[in-house]
Amino acid sequence: MLMSMTGFGRGEFVNELFKIKVEIKGVNHRYSDINIKMPRHISYLEERVKKTVKEKISRGKIDIYINVDYINESAIDIKVDIPLAKSYKGTLEKLTNELGIEDNIRLFNILSMPEIVKIEKKELDEDTVWQYLSTALSDALNDILNMKTVEGKSMKDDMLSKLEAIEAMINEIELRSPFIVSEYKERLKERISEILDKDIELDENRLMFEIALFADKSNINEEIVRLKSHIDQFRTIVDEDDVVGRKLDFLIQEMNRETNTIGSKANDLVISKNVVTIKSEIEKIREQVQNIE
Repeated sequence: MLMSMTGFGRGEFVNELFKIKVEIKGVNHRYSDINIKMPRHISYLEERVKKTVKEKISRGKIDIYINVDYINESAIDIKVDIPLAKSYKGTLEKLTNELGIEDNIRLFNILSMPEIVKIEKKELDEDTVWQYLSTALSDALNDILNMKTVEGKSMKDDMLSKLEAIEAMINEIELRSPFIVSEYKERLKERISEILDKDIELDENRLMFEIALFADKSNINEEIVRLKSHIDQFRTIVDEDDVVGRKLDFLIQEMNRETNTIGSKANDLVISKNVVTIKSEIEKIREQVQNIE
């Protein structure tokens, strides 16, 4: 199934302890490039996240954003550094005595000091956290895959439509090609007649040699056959249930190569016009292929 590299997905898991939200954004890239932004206290799950994503998405630049909100105090530990608080209190008392300031030291004064109160998230079992996170991740992956599939279907229809237009122009070129040599023969005769005196006899053998040489150089039958074959392969590949972006990219390069050769060998205005249009359509397809996984 043809899939785009562009897409967005969102997944969420909520229970009595916390809410996990996962967002995935994909754009086109030549290789697989996965970047993850997640809370530090669950960073040990990063490789699991990457492995899961790689099983579903083979190519593209993937940005993953994971957010964890704690909604229950049972998931949070509040720790007070009592020795440090006593040290602060003693220092403040000594300072007021030394400066001769009459002031009552309040609890607020102690709590405002750095590192007295620490709020920490409770350590949770890795497999349990992964179970919750993977649920949100799975929903986000399904979401982005659906979007990539829909866009891939649209791209496929567009490319196949352009291939039909290209095929029609190739058929026109094929019908036109037999007349190239005969028209060249007439033009060559006219030019020779204009140059030579009427009394000088035309060397038919030399003329036929030149025509045969031109016919060999301008023969585009092989290029037409290969170009048609590439189009048939393209249609087959887009229906494969596999990652096909690189295959199609290579095929487009070959189609462009054959088209250029036809244009350079044919030496015909009608064919040249069709070649220009074909190249324009191939370039449009190439831009689409760059975004196919």
